[in-house]
Amino acid sequence: MAINVGLWGPGSMGVIALRAVIDHPELKLVDVVVHSDHKAGRDAGEICGIGPVGVTTTQDPDALTGGDADVVVYAAAANLRPFEAITDMAGLLAAGKDVVSCSVVPLVYPDAVEDALVAPLRDAAAAGGASFFTTGIDTGFANDVLPLVLSGVSRSIEAVRVTEMFNYATYPDAGAVYEILGFGKSPEFAAFAATPGVFTFGWGPVIHQLAYGLGVTVSAIEEEVERVPSDFSFDTPTGRIEAGTIGAMRSTLTAYVEGRPAIIVDHVTRMHDDLAPDWPQPRIAITPNDLGFGGASGRGSYRVEVDGSPSIRCEFELAEEHDHDLGARVAGACRMVNAIPAVHAAAPGLLCALYLPTVTGTGLFRPVPGPTPDSRLVGA
Repeated sequence: MAINVGLWGPGSMGVIALRAVIDHPELKLVDVVVHSDHKAGRDAGEICGIGPVGVTTTQDPDALTGGDADVVVYAAAANLRPFEAITDMAGLLAAGKDVVSCSVVPLVYPDAVEDALVAPLRDAAAAGGASFFTTGIDTGFANDVLPLVLSGVSRSIEAVRVTEMFNYATYPDAGAVYEILGFGKSPEFAAFAATPGVFTFGWGPVIHQLAYGLGVTVSAIEEEVERVPSDFSFDTPTGRIEAGTIGAMRSTLTAYVEGRPAIIVDHVTRMHDDLAPDWPQPRIAITPNDLGFGGASGRGSYRVEVDGSPSIRCEFELAEEHDHDLGARVAGACRMVNAIPAVHAAAPGLLCALYLPTVTGTGLFRPVPGPTPDSRLVGA
């Protein structure tokens, strides 16, 4: 019997998850909650680029809470509203709806998150007898699940480094790129993502999940954020970067185990391929679709490095129609959707990847008609 699924927030990730739910043979879409007026009252198929599927979108969350969904994919943006998102998700859990989300990234490992964030979810899950799981691509797979899987072929491990290397020029969320990350702003601009402690808040739980999975204890975490102005002006698909404004940023967490640096999570983010050339660069095999903007290409990959016996180097590249950014978003959204059967079958409570069976693409070995869902094209 198919699992009834609702979706809240068909934006840059959610519109892909919406299409994935519609296409999945074990899932049945029953409700969709949207934020914007232009997406309200429309057929869910229409807003992800295909024909009607018989589900009309609404702006009323109560319709989802009181509806027939067994599981809800919560993909609403939460970078600047984590507590509001948690209130939304707690309401779903209390109503007996399992929740799979990508919105509040620290919740990939709830055991390492401050109680003010997890207590409402934990209490609501207990009251509703429901399960909660946060995942995605980074966090949720590339920098936590993948390194743990690779560690399974080790004889001994000395250190683990996971690196995201992406050109964000094609990323469709301009608010995140220019306001939260601060690209295209003066070096004096107080970018939220560069605020001391923010990267530790968001990605620190990844460190602790890796440590728990490897059976070690983290004694301290150091955070370093570097920002580099561009020395030339250039255009991107989402806006212009003027010379002298921020064009690259690197955020690094270094965790210490027994007094030595042992687990490193590194984010290297550029708006042009030529910026910060001394920082790690992706080794890509799939030529990126730069949308006509040259070095503002959107190219990227993830890298896992395990120092030990044997030493391991894994380059993890994703692309959809030669678009690395879209490929990563498709992967993160589908990771959420493909986890739904395991989350629905799990005992009530707050889950992490360590508590679930391996999530696979069961039932997906077939082509699907229609265009790739992309918020840049369907207006989601």
